Amino acid sequence: MNIPIDLSTIEATALVSVRILLFVLIAPPFSYQAFPLQIKGMLAVLLGIVVAPQAAQHYAPGSTGQFLLDFVAEATTGAVLGFLVYLVFSAIESAGGMLDFSSGLQAAQQYDPAADINAAQFSRLFQMTALALLFVSDGYQLVLGGLVRSFTAVPLTMSVDWRSITQTLSGSVTQMLLAALQIAGPIMAVLFVANAALGLLSRVAPALNVYSLGPPALVLLAVVLCALGIVALPMIVQALAGQAVHAMGGP
Repeated sequence: MNIPIDLSTIEATALVSVRILLFVLIAPPFSYQAFPLQIKGMLAVLLGIVVAPQAAQHYAPGSTGQFLLDFVAEATTGAVLGFLVYLVFSAIESAGGMLDFSSGLQAAQQYDPAADINAAQFSRLFQMTALALLFVSDGYQLVLGGLVRSFTAVPLTMSVDWRSITQTLSGSVTQMLLAALQIAGPIMAVLFVANAALGLLSRVAPALNVYSLGPPALVLLAVVLCALGIVALPMIVQALAGQAVHAMGGP
């Protein structure tokens, strides 16, 4: 029995799968440690099989050495794309960290092995809420769509423009910090005014012992304000998903 084997399709599927695998290992929400590694590998292979026919239209197999070089290049491309998405969604975690610092909860940070972060309460709350919203609002499908379109922007065996990647990374860092300030800035401003008011009160009425009453009051105020801020998180997550797709080269 003669079974024809199309090496071009097999190699293209392997290259597509390795790019997707590195992406899902780094990019949220797929990088969440609670998801088994086997599931991530199966997702990468299945998506690779689906995307390979379209991504490998102009792929021509070469020598074994060339395939290994292409393999490393695709792994690097997937890691870079995943890191771009990670930078965009880090704005929510960074905003939570700013609130932890402003409310005095920074000292209560703990390591979360599921999320692989060492953060305090607001950072973990914002991160878990954003993760849930990505799945509930189908934002993960938008991220996967951007990944699939990346094979059009950066086809297989195409050399990566590192100058453009560097500019995109620097721009993503700036956008991440700006988004974090936009999310946490209003609440931080209110907490700053509350701190200043408590400081003035301690000068006017030292007998009130403001230093013992201040930290619980700040924490209570931060919880109330964050409860109002979480209402805006669905719109924020949707906007960040669009930024992530744009960072990967999507329309």
